[in-house]
Amino acid sequence: MRVTLRKKFGYRVAALRRAAKVSQEALADRCGFARSYMSRIERGKANPSLDAIETLAGGLKVSVVTLFED
Repeated sequence: MRVTLRKKFGYRVAALRRAAKVSQEALADRCGFARSYMSRIERGKANPSLDAIETLAGGLKVSVVTLFED
């Protein structure tokens, strides 16, 4: 089974969030997103826009490139 880019991205966001010891709800608040949207991103169910990706990077205090690293 092929893992989609959305799923890989979501797993990476979740891993970075956990490493930063930030709850899903706290990160959603930082980014101005609903917690349900954050959950969908982390599960690979949402297709975040470039603006949302930039906002996520800021919320996690990482570069955009870091969000796409393996």
